[in-house]
Amino acid sequence: MYTTILSVKVNSISFKVPSAFLKREVDIDIYVPEGILGNEKIELLLLNDGQDVAKMDFTRILEEAHQNKRNHRLIVVAIKASSERLMEYGVAGVPDFKGRGAKANLYSDFIIKELLPFVKKKIAMPITGKVAFGGFSLGGLSAFDIAWNNPSVFDSIGVFSGAFWWRKKDLADGYTDADRIMHSLIDTSSTKADMKFWLMTGTEDEKADRNKNLIIDSIDDTIDVVKSLMKKGYKRPENIFYYEKVGGKHDVPTWENAMPAFLNWAFEV
Repeated sequence: MYTTILSVKVNSISFKVPSAFLKREVDIDIYVPEGILGNEKIELLLLNDGQDVAKMDFTRILEEAHQNKRNHRLIVVAIKASSERLMEYGVAGVPDFKGRGAKANLYSDFIIKELLPFVKKKIAMPITGKVAFGGFSLGGLSAFDIAWNNPSVFDSIGVFSGAFWWRKKDLADGYTDADRIMHSLIDTSSTKADMKFWLMTGTEDEKADRNKNLIIDSIDDTIDVVKSLMKKGYKRPENIFYYEKVGGKHDVPTWENAMPAFLNWAFEV
């Protein structure tokens, strides 16, 4: 008996999306599997920090994710950050202690009201499967915030080395863990009950350890996000997957290495 390996070729197309909210054009790359007939389950992933996606062998990753899958196709939109990244990424309506993230509400409006309609028009086929938003570092924080606040749009969230340290008060000004902005948002608001969360850190993400417990802050802060989500009723592993990569760093090669695991978890491809 012979086993047939179904291969899918993926092409990437670059666009400039005009944004009235951000008052600039936003560069995006759309990765589209060839030969979509329209009767497949079509799913969609948005990724912040598309300039980092461009440094990965992402076409190969997506092609391998589709291997031997007959009825599912995943389209990925990589959104490239601009020089305004530190202002546009963050938590909408709550700048950090340095005023960063002051345009996060405008970026959220761009994603929901401008980018998604643009992408759906270009795809010209209904998204019949899951829709997820992911990102790296501060882009991961932004993706979490936007997806959390738009539960009618997104089904899953993926965060690679998320900047969950994002805080309202500087360490030198009497900071406590209650000053972390995303944790506070989770604790004081809600999203849909079946939202799914994939969170990843690397054991060498950083060296900072503000509470001197011998665990780096990126791991501490991400684990505390997991705890906050579980207090809201989300369960592991049904809703939450936490991946701690031994030797993982705060860099593109680490995130590239973890990407197949995220795609396998978040989508049916």
